[in-house]
Amino acid sequence: MGSGGSRNACNLAAERDRVAGLFAIEDEARAEGHALIAGVDEVGRGCVAGPVYAGVVVFEGPSTLPGLDDSKALLPEVREALAIRIRGAARGAAVGAATAAEIDAIGIVAATFLAMRRALDLVRTSSCMPSLVLVDAFRIPGLDVPQRAYIRGDRRVAAIAAASIVAKVARDARMDELERRFPVYGFGSHRGYATPEHLSALRRHGPCPEHRLTFDRVVVRRGAAKAA
Repeated sequence: MGSGGSRNACNLAAERDRVAGLFAIEDEARAEGHALIAGVDEVGRGCVAGPVYAGVVVFEGPSTLPGLDDSKALLPEVREALAIRIRGAARGAAVGAATAAEIDAIGIVAATFLAMRRALDLVRTSSCMPSLVLVDAFRIPGLDVPQRAYIRGDRRVAAIAAASIVAKVARDARMDELERRFPVYGFGSHRGYATPEHLSALRRHGPCPEHRLTFDRVVVRRGAAKAA
């Protein structure tokens, strides 16, 4: 084997070891007796437009998923390919969402938990009942399944990282739809985050029905648009 082949083999081995390390927390939980473990993560909480999404992924055991990582660390085309592979490797995977109107009605924190519970309900209806839920950062109030929260869980726990990927891919697809419906805002590029481009469009056009009207930056821009 040439030097290039040796390097490639070493890189592949290192990547397998890295991904295996992401399953360490789940392996410990399985050793405690938990057979089906769900990972949960959200996407879009910090946006000023569009729904907040939550992903749930349930693995029965360690899976070979080279490239598995926090969705924010991945290129879009890598996320999309991984989302397909994750759904193929997982025992169950689902996405839930809460709309901009729901966010305005109950607040972003409650809406985020609502999206998470909806995703978990979808997994349960597919006959995949986890006995433990691993969540990125925050515990889900009112959940009737044992759960554990991990700071930066999307970088540390395989199922949470996988959940972040399926949620991100689903939300990006939704924002692409909103780009076609409301092309003046640029949703396809900034995905609803408060970028200079997005705020400039809000100044010119005011908010659309997909904007979170209770968010400060949207309220300010809406007032500026009315005054113009």
